[in-house]
Amino acid sequence: MAIRRAKMKAQVIEKLTQAAPAGETFIACVHAETGPSPWLNAIFDEIPGVGLVVALTRKFYFLTLTNTSVVVNSANRWTNRPGDIVAVFPREAFPISRIKRVKVWNSMYVEFTPGAKPTRLNVLIAVFPQSALSDAAIPAQATAPAVDTSKTV
Repeated sequence: MAIRRAKMKAQVIEKLTQAAPAGETFIACVHAETGPSPWLNAIFDEIPGVGLVVALTRKFYFLTLTNTSVVVNSANRWTNRPGDIVAVFPREAFPISRIKRVKVWNSMYVEFTPGAKPTRLNVLIAVFPQSALSDAAIPAQATAPAVDTSKTV
């Protein structure tokens, strides 16, 4: 079970290495979760049963930026290990909107299926670096530096 963030990222990169084409460079990897802001958990936990319901309805993901694409992996609820690849988007066509950058929990909406309702993802502290995505894909005011996990397969 991965406890340290560096170990989790290494597991995600290991999982992606199995499916990535030769020469793919992994630039950044961040953990994300669905649902309302995680800050609200303190309030939800005060109402009997509501905190548990919200916690059980959350989904967890890893967003990995490579030199050609953005890869979304599921993450196990209990162990936080990377799961199957949920979606792969070309970097210049990453379907995100309504980016909200704050001090700790950033949020953005990702449209996993074209035409479907976008899914809110909460990202702790960092999102992908501006230099890694095209200008059309993500507004400049919505970016922050991410931890570099560069690795070439």
